Amino acid sequence: MSMQSPTLNKTLLRSLVLSITLLGCSATQTHVSDSSDPWSAWNHDTQLFNDNLDKAILKPLAQGYQWITPEFVNTGVTNFFSNINDVGVTINDLLQLKVSQGGMDGSRFLINTTAGVAGFVDVANLLDLPKHKEDFGQTLGYWGIPSGNYLVLPIFGPSSPRDTVGLIGDTLFNPITYVSILGGSVVNGATAGARVLDVTDRRANLMTTEKIVDEGSVDRYDFIRDSYKQNREYLIHDGKSSDDSDPDLNDESSFGDTKANSPTPVTKKASGKSLKLSEPK
Repeated sequence: MSMQSPTLNKTLLRSLVLSITLLGCSATQTHVSDSSDPWSAWNHDTQLFNDNLDKAILKPLAQGYQWITPEFVNTGVTNFFSNINDVGVTINDLLQLKVSQGGMDGSRFLINTTAGVAGFVDVANLLDLPKHKEDFGQTLGYWGIPSGNYLVLPIFGPSSPRDTVGLIGDTLFNPITYVSILGGSVVNGATAGARVLDVTDRRANLMTTEKIVDEGSVDRYDFIRDSYKQNREYLIHDGKSSDDSDPDLNDESSFGDTKANSPTPVTKKASGKSLKLSEPK
């Protein structure tokens, strides 16, 4: 026994070292960064955090919201926040020199705010004024600012350095921001409640998209990343074909609606890619 014990210990030690080495190699292969996604380790961890937060809080809240809210109320709430969003859309139209579209989106806001009872009814759509999707990240892309690497933000989800700056711009273009800053405690509470309602309504509207992602993807991370990048490219270039040699065009995308406000997934073939998801506002 005295002779076998050291041998046994050495064998166990070698096995343990080999196991740790193999596990390390496996983990490295799972999160190794390539040239197209150098921040993949951070992104995987952040996506896991967001998924857990969604399962614990956001999804149950959205499911409860759908259960207790009549369809017409749900539609009205979606229209209300979409109408507020048209302020930022109009500003970004003008920043992108889309004067005609800016006039349409500005008219949408005025019509829906008045005839549409503060935006709860989308009267403008009945007058053939469609909903557009423009944000400050798209504006930066329009002026040639590169997107940078794919980046998953805590809570906000898929993004990029350019679109992260875009989020700040969109916050500054949102009227609710200034109501919150200038209002008292009661107003601040109301605006905070409005933001929670907005997030809940958006999450409820993504139930169908979530099912597509979960059932239609082999690797959920890759599916979301590629769909995001492709969608951003589509939005920035308004669905027009682009030159594959432009490095910025190969580094775009996101969940977001196209020109029309539709929750139906859209398939677009361009630059060798074929998938784009849409996000209802």
